[in-house]
Formats: sequence, structure tokens, C-alpha cells
Amino acid sequence: MDGDDFDRFDQAILTTLAEEGRISITELARRIGLSKSPTQARLRRLEENGVIRGYRAILDPIRLGLDHVAFVEIKMTDTGERSLAAFNDAVARIPEIEQAHLIAGNFDYLLKVRTADMRSYRLVLAEKISTLPGVSSTSTYVAMEAVKEDGLADVT
Repeated sequence: MDGDDFDRFDQAILTTLAEEGRISITELARRIGLSKSPTQARLRRLEENGVIRGYRAILDPIRLGLDHVAFVEIKMTDTGERSLAAFNDAVARIPEIEQAHLIAGNFDYLLKVRTADMRSYRLVLAEKISTLPGVSSTSTYVAMEAVKEDGLADVT
């Protein structure tokens, strides 16, 4: 199932849930203009096909004391499949890494790292990131302000 398989009702379901994940089926059906049963069937199909991967609370990292964000470029010593897989597995176990992307460019990975402060970040960099398998070098860019960070994409 891909973007071409979505009609206007599927798109409306996805847009509404991306903005308001705790909406009731009854209210979701009302908003998209279908009755409850077909809305529920469409929602179940979107979940079963993996289009909707889950539901979660969106936490405010600032209120949790995690307002230091750094983006880290990673250059690898080897970009063979085994090396990348080992790196990917290790990255998944570091809670401070919010995102990790394999990049086509002058470096191999871009990480988004969130910590309480610069001191905490330095420890994560020294003890966790720099010791990841295959890391040749890192470059850090510290974010001064998050301008857009909601993760919502327009599905229409």
C-alpha cells in the first residue's frame, strides 16, 4: 500500500489522526464524512498495512529538561552492508539519539541527539557515539532553536 492507494477518505483519516491521535472513531467518522463502520474498517486496514505504525504521546522535551539538541555528522571507516548494519543496531540502543539517517553526501550518517545540556552531550559523544562500530569522525552542530519539530507531513 502506497500513497497512490489512498482516496480522499484515507487521506482525511491520516491527516486527522496525525494532528489528533486520541480522537474517537465516532468523531473521526463525523469529520471525514463517513459512517462509523466504514471509517473503522478503513482505519483497521491502514493499521494492518503498516501505514499507521502506532499511537503515542508526544512529550515536551523542554519541560522534561532535555533542551539541548545537537546534529552530528558521522563519517564511517567502511560503508559495506555489514558495517552499516552493525552501526544501525548500536545506534538503536542509545536513547539520546532521537533520529539517525543514512545520508548520500560528504558524510555517511546524520544523527539528532537530545540531552539536558552541553556537558551531558559531551559525555554521550565521548562514551557512546564516538565508540560506535565503524565511526571514523564526527562533526557536531548545536541547534539554537527548534523552528518546526512536529513531525507532521501533509498526506494530501
